[in-house]
Amino acid sequence: MIRRALSTILLPPILAVLLVCLVSPRAYADVGVVLNESMDTSLDRITGTGHTAVYFSRICPETPLKLRMCRPDEPGSVMSNYINIGEDESPEWNIVPLNIYLYGVEDPRNRPVFGTYKIKRVLENRYRDRYLAAYCQGRSCINSDKSEWREMVGATLLRSVYMFVMDTTPEQDLQLIAEFNTQPNKNHFNGITRNCADFTERVINTYFPGATHTDYLNDFGMTSPKAVARTFTHYAERRPEDHFRVLHFAQVPGTIKRSHECRAGTEQLYRSKLIVPMLIFGSHELPFVAASYLLTGRFSPQHTFEQHASLEPFQANSQIQFAKFQEEDTRATQLATIQNEKRVRIVGTSKEWKEYKIALEAIMDENVREQTIPDRKDLHRYFKRLDAKGTPTTDVNGALWMDIPLNAETLRVGVSASNLLAAESDANLAYELALARAQDVLKSPKHRRETMAEFRRDWAILQAARHKSAILMASLPSADSRRR
Repeated sequence: MIRRALSTILLPPILAVLLVCLVSPRAYADVGVVLNESMDTSLDRITGTGHTAVYFSRICPETPLKLRMCRPDEPGSVMSNYINIGEDESPEWNIVPLNIYLYGVEDPRNRPVFGTYKIKRVLENRYRDRYLAAYCQGRSCINSDKSEWREMVGATLLRSVYMFVMDTTPEQDLQLIAEFNTQPNKNHFNGITRNCADFTERVINTYFPGATHTDYLNDFGMTSPKAVARTFTHYAERRPEDHFRVLHFAQVPGTIKRSHECRAGTEQLYRSKLIVPMLIFGSHELPFVAASYLLTGRFSPQHTFEQHASLEPFQANSQIQFAKFQEEDTRATQLATIQNEKRVRIVGTSKEWKEYKIALEAIMDENVREQTIPDRKDLHRYFKRLDAKGTPTTDVNGALWMDIPLNAETLRVGVSASNLLAAESDANLAYELALARAQDVLKSPKHRRETMAEFRRDWAILQAARHKSAILMASLPSADSRRR
């Protein structure tokens, strides 16, 4: 199609070559700012800053401390810097495979469908044994919860994650690999001038000089994760040729406390309970704080995701550019409409989410009538009950299972996306787990909710689990059915 279009218009030879390079498939990679929501723990409870890291699509770990180009079957990696990674030699950064970072497993099909600290510890131990053994032999590294390499294993069990992504070239990736493989990897973390956000800023600016920077006004001289994401977004939106897009990975439903949206310094003062003492003791500074945040510091990762979410951003944007170049405004408008529809399918509309809520309510009403579940409150407690009674394990592929003792027997349920409906997975437990997960997703605010594209898959699993459970219940005597 491109060749036919080029043959119908007269272009200088050099310009024609440039246009073909613009719209034809090419070798490209991605780099992105990873923004992790704030956890209600330690200093984060006060600052609300969250955490930031760097995503690469074509750089992978040869070891946690050495980089290489990815193989074709590898999805990329995340590099992160912490105050205390906790390993024996105290490195500045670690790099882990993307799926390990997000889900704690290599294959996303084995990602956990609900999260607990027990499950996360199993995934951490598995990662340490398989990848980190040579760097983590000390007792503190192995046993301490303060060793922050653990946060790079199954991050979505702890909090929601955004990735703000732009195109790069292989040459840029090779340059970064050479730089980081030759420089000393020694920890010099400083909360004021060398924190995780300063590290991410340094890496991103290696690719795009000046793309990210400190917001001195709103963060009181420090670099915050949200400032890095915001300034990178503003930089990327001015460069549509680099195909900016945003990915969102919601915190996995479960017993771990829900994460909160990241905040800049003035935003935290403006929105939090710290506004009360400021009213009493710092009334002169309050107008400055409010004005600074409202005029220069406002940024919503969720809103940015809704604007830039796309499954095929490169192809769609290239086609739009080509249509505009040929002055085919109608065609460009049509393609832009198609791209917007793709975003809507990812994010979902209010109407779609409402329809799913109504459908789930009807299913739960039916379950209560048929005594499949005692009541709705029982389903709210399901995650905690399963966590309290169950023991999680992984199989050789990394899929998670939960063993639950019941009287003289032990029930087993798959708690990964790949094995929830497996033959060995107890049908009733799997159905209740799918119900509890759907209920959790549908009651969550947008920033804690998975995408509509993901939820449609969850809904299909729920329907299959419902059917499987119904067959099992129908095959049991009524007394056994009620006991289960």
